[in-house]
Amino acid sequence: MNNPTELKRAGNSRASTIIAMLRNACQRIPDSAIALLARFSIAAIFWQSGQTKVEGLVIDLLAGRLELGWPRLNDSAVYLFREEYRLPLLDPQVAALVAASAEHLLPVLLLLGLGTRLAASGLLVMTATIQLLVYPDAYATHGVWAVALLFLLAKGAGRFSLDHGLARRYGVTAR
Repeated sequence: MNNPTELKRAGNSRASTIIAMLRNACQRIPDSAIALLARFSIAAIFWQSGQTKVEGLVIDLLAGRLELGWPRLNDSAVYLFREEYRLPLLDPQVAALVAASAEHLLPVLLLLGLGTRLAASGLLVMTATIQLLVYPDAYATHGVWAVALLFLLAKGAGRFSLDHGLARRYGVTAR
């Protein structure tokens, strides 16, 4: 193999083999594992945002904070919706309450993998609203959120979810 053409072919063959091995390894990543990571990651983002809008209930397992009580909207949340977010057609009090409620309920559904496509749809609408009406320059962040949510819409919650268990229990083919 002293011929430069043969050496080039041998190098290309090795490179092609390595690329094929890497591609095959990546294709073996289960959708269920990706869905689980997407569910937990996006749930954490929205839960944390919801926590900034309420007082009386604090659940932050990573920081070790737990204060159980009846959640109520805080004044700063209403202020933000009235002065900064300024959503059209919605009273700031109503908008803050709806956002805080959705940011608590929908992430819990995602964590459980229950009604995953519905929860992802709701959070995708929130993401689009934030992008289009509140922070249009934050498209890179919102795009990442949208990718995770669109994956969940397209593929579902995966094997590690109540959706999967219920589908198996009732003979429905979960996709």
